Amino acid sequence: MFDVGFSELMVIGLVALVVIGPEKLPRVARTIGHLLGRMQRHVAEVKADISREIQLDEMRRLQSQVVDSAREVESAIRDQAREFEESMRPVAAEVESAIGAGVSEVAAPQVEQLSELPPVHAETARAVETQVALAKAPLAAGDVPATDSVADEPSHNDSQLDLFGQPAAGDQTRR
Repeated sequence: MFDVGFSELMVIGLVALVVIGPEKLPRVARTIGHLLGRMQRHVAEVKADISREIQLDEMRRLQSQVVDSAREVESAIRDQAREFEESMRPVAAEVESAIGAGVSEVAAPQVEQLSELPPVHAETARAVETQVALAKAPLAAGDVPATDSVADEPSHNDSQLDLFGQPAAGDQTRR
């Protein structure tokens, strides 16, 4: 604050001693000390308030930037969602029309594709042909499809997986 050296303080002290007197000088010095302390605390509080206001302004500015960026991200996501929805509308219409046309028409080519696969073994080919014939043949109300009996099947090799046939007579674990 003020540039006051030791020699200047000595001059002020001597003048105060002569003017105030030795009896009242300690009480006046104490009062001046209290006043200077209060003034320093007040200056420190003002500095702290100013720094808090500066930090608060920075936080408000940062908050507004974050809110702006969040709004931009939200609008970008909504735009992309809208574009995706618009691009999926023809697909949804096609699926709805396929559902309206009937599931049997959609499933029929899949059964025909199974019959076109090359068989690995003769037993598997016979089982596939039986399954395809059963799938193509319409069933009446009380009809039960005929299946091969276990005795008619040739013996199975345990290392082969037979997906369409019955388990071997001696194999009780696969039932």
